[in-house]
Amino acid sequence: MSRVDRFRNHKRRKEVQYVPLKLRTCLPILKKYHPGALCSDIMMILITVLVGKATKDVLKSVCGDYPAVISFDLGHIELGDTMSLDKVPFTKIRKEILNQYKRGGMSSLSWHLRNPLTGGDSWDVSDTTVVKSILPGGANHEKFTSWVSKVSAFINSLQTEEGVKVPVLFRPWHEHTGSWFWWGEKLCTPEEYKALWHMTVDILRNDGVDNALYAYSPGSEPQDTAQYLKRYPGDELIDLIGFDTYQFERDTYLANLEKSLAIVDSIGKAHNKVIAITETGYEGIPDPKWWTETLLPGIGNYPIAYVLVWRNARERITHFYAPYPGQTSAEDFMTFYNNPKTLFAADINSLYK
Repeated sequence: MSRVDRFRNHKRRKEVQYVPLKLRTCLPILKKYHPGALCSDIMMILITVLVGKATKDVLKSVCGDYPAVISFDLGHIELGDTMSLDKVPFTKIRKEILNQYKRGGMSSLSWHLRNPLTGGDSWDVSDTTVVKSILPGGANHEKFTSWVSKVSAFINSLQTEEGVKVPVLFRPWHEHTGSWFWWGEKLCTPEEYKALWHMTVDILRNDGVDNALYAYSPGSEPQDTAQYLKRYPGDELIDLIGFDTYQFERDTYLANLEKSLAIVDSIGKAHNKVIAITETGYEGIPDPKWWTETLLPGIGNYPIAYVLVWRNARERITHFYAPYPGQTSAEDFMTFYNNPKTLFAADINSLYK
């Protein structure tokens, strides 16, 4: 069956009056392949981060299609800057999110925000009291509240010309099982981390944000479900669970994929959550068969909703995770694209029914 035939029965997308995200099936494709349904098939959507020359456009030049899901980072929005930490104007990010919605696809948002205590970046781990300082009663609580409200204003601004609010997947506080971010494992207690999540979502909701789903994404450090859930803020907050892991050595990477996929698959079924690989990739993609001989078999038959590969950086020419025309793995990417288990924008027709 062809890629188009698989979705020939999909109805054309229609603009509908917006209903709060929790009350509508805004991600029917994800729901269809929900791990709780114990499906035997796999749905995989490649997504990439827009930066500089949009990675999604680079991919389109390789395979003639857009990703079904794209991702952006909101770092520096908390400062009131006009451009993200990746030097992408927030007006451009907003425009691309709306374009992706019109294509029937989805957008994800991460947030590499500054350190509210030291003034450094997300990777400034020089002080272990940052999270404590921004919780209620902390010296930086009001500052942090204003920072989150800037995120609220951006998400609330994601509306079509008809006033339809565009759903997004928000994925803050990621890779917290490592200690390279100021919200990491050695920088706060499990209780403080959970409180950080609850406070963040409470501020967003109080600001009127009702068009966001929330993703929980540790690194690949957890060795079992208990470790994975140690800092989990709760089913009432989280819609999607995943993990971040990158290839440096192939065998280790595949072992991390298998272990982490088994963990999130088990938890997803028990907690009725969609699962995904929330970040992955192989910098520079030097392996010409990486897409079909490492990534695809590494995922196996786990019912993930999507896989995200990281950005193509304009300021570092060797720092890229998606192929471009003529790149070593570009031909293999086309094979990956044509695999019946992968879905791109042209396949899904629309996630909004």
